[in-house]
Amino acid sequence: MERDRFRRLVLRALNGIPPRFNDYLENVAIVIEREPTTEHRTHASVLPHEDLFGLYVGVPLTERASGGPSLPDRILIFQGPLERHFAPGEIPREVRRTVMHEVAHHFGIGEARLAELGLG
Repeated sequence: MERDRFRRLVLRALNGIPPRFNDYLENVAIVIEREPTTEHRTHASVLPHEDLFGLYVGVPLTERASGGPSLPDRILIFQGPLERHFAPGEIPREVRRTVMHEVAHHFGIGEARLAELGLG
């Protein structure tokens, strides 16, 4: 898939987030990478044979001390693994699912709850 089309899918997913949450995402950089690095995989505790579609890097809002400035959090979306793992017709849905999954981590939602919500 062309890089620009993939970016548009990510932007469409972000635009689908209810406006009341936008202020909470102002200090979050959304980054599209072709592939996860070894550092990304280590950070996510992903085994070598497992795919990594996205990664949240930062301190969830629920764990922050109030008041002080913080570095921007990052949400990384990995194009290559998504393209290899899903059929072309499934990619838009899975990009949206991945974006929502990583945004949920920013809001402090853990893996168990994400699985309950169908985003695991």
